[in-house]
Amino acid sequence: MTQENKHNTKLERLGFSYERGGVHTARTIMLAELRALLSFVDAADSARADYMEAIQTANCLGKRSGKTRTLTFRHLADLYALDPSLLVFRALRFFWQRDVDGQPLLAALCAYPRDPMFRATAPFVLSFHEGATVTREAMEEFIDAQEPGRFSKATLKSTAQNINSSWTQSGHLAGRVRKLRARAVATPGAVSLALLLGYVSGLRGESLFRSEFTRVLDCSFEKTIESAEDASRRGWISLKRVGQVVEVLFPNLITAQEMEWLREQN
Repeated sequence: MTQENKHNTKLERLGFSYERGGVHTARTIMLAELRALLSFVDAADSARADYMEAIQTANCLGKRSGKTRTLTFRHLADLYALDPSLLVFRALRFFWQRDVDGQPLLAALCAYPRDPMFRATAPFVLSFHEGATVTREAMEEFIDAQEPGRFSKATLKSTAQNINSSWTQSGHLAGRVRKLRARAVATPGAVSLALLLGYVSGLRGESLFRSEFTRVLDCSFEKTIESAEDASRRGWISLKRVGQVVEVLFPNLITAQEMEWLREQN
């Protein structure tokens, strides 16, 4: 097993996913459904089975058929884990209730380490200047270039539409038909989740604020630091800064067992 594979296997214990597939061939990040589900199942320590029951038995999302309810649960579980034993979802729930304005970006940040196709398109979307047009055709070309010929034309088209819709839900794009690059709203909760994802990936100090996860925040290094300081004042994370030296810790989120895994990893 390569070092990268070992690293990935350890991150999978925390909720990351490196499966080749992904939800976006069929759906988007499903922000509206996630909001409805987390409102219906409002206890942060609810088990995965509680989310399944809410969708499939109580039909809290108002789906017409049993098959659709089953598929909806599967897609949401693929995107967000829906399992409090996994750090990525537990952190999502922690900030979700405390930072309502950050929910679009929190959803995207949770889906990012769990959906490889969504993750792969981030550099493409983030490379556009604010106000630039991001066409479905351009997204199709980008996806096809990653693995030429993997998808049929029809699947490529629907996947590109779904991914553009997801980046619209997260705030990075705007518009119904013509998609324009917008600026996502980086809140203290979203910044905290981005820093946590970087931390468990092995980053420390200032490099935490310049990671692939903080790039998704769509804000400057200075704004990221300010939002992290705000989150620290609220008691969500712990941030200490002396000159250029920055230490960020997550005492509310990372369990002793998970800290042990992270020490092994490093």
